Amino acid sequence: MKPIEPQGTAVNRMHRPRILLADDHAILLEAFQKLLETEYDIVGMANDGRELLAMAVKLQPDVIVSDISMPNLNGLDACRKIKKVLPRAKLIFLTVTGDPDLVAEAIRMGANGFLLKKSAASELFQAINSVMGGSTYITPLVTAGMIGSLMTGEGTRESLDGLTVRQREVLQLLAEGSTMKNAARILNVTPRTIAFHKYRIMEDLQITSNAELIQFAVKHGLVAT
Repeated sequence: MKPIEPQGTAVNRMHRPRILLADDHAILLEAFQKLLETEYDIVGMANDGRELLAMAVKLQPDVIVSDISMPNLNGLDACRKIKKVLPRAKLIFLTVTGDPDLVAEAIRMGANGFLLKKSAASELFQAINSVMGGSTYITPLVTAGMIGSLMTGEGTRESLDGLTVRQREVLQLLAEGSTMKNAARILNVTPRTIAFHKYRIMEDLQITSNAELIQFAVKHGLVAT
């Protein structure tokens, strides 16, 4: 999607946080835009993780509000890359699942906020204002179960943490149905490189079939069910 021209006067825009939204559902993006545009400048809306990464680098928003399960590159890995080039950007994840291990991983990789979509209308303004003020905001709907995962560093996502970022990208693309040739085009590498990563992933995870590979990706939130 194209960047969005902020509304309002130049004076008003000076003190309004610049927000970049990301979700693969256009209806939700429009809903969040309408919800937030009265208080913040919505500078852009992305439909997948790679578009989010490109727009973030170009627009340099104050806050990124992103889904996690998105095509081509999931929100976690997109924001992991963004943090390296825009360390001051605030990241808020907005998703449907409150899996404690997922929340803990998001916080460990640098997220500043975590909300469930069902509570977005009532909590999103509070979350944005909190992270802009230097605090971390996690919805009360998931904090109890998340504390144990965050403190121990253990959980169902432990095997995923053993993969490199490139391996995670390859795994997601293949699990979404991309051929090795198409995945190679997206990642700007050769099909042989994709094949190398695929079979290294399968060996490391002791996975023996494509079906198991897809099941692993779904279980660990790389692709939506």
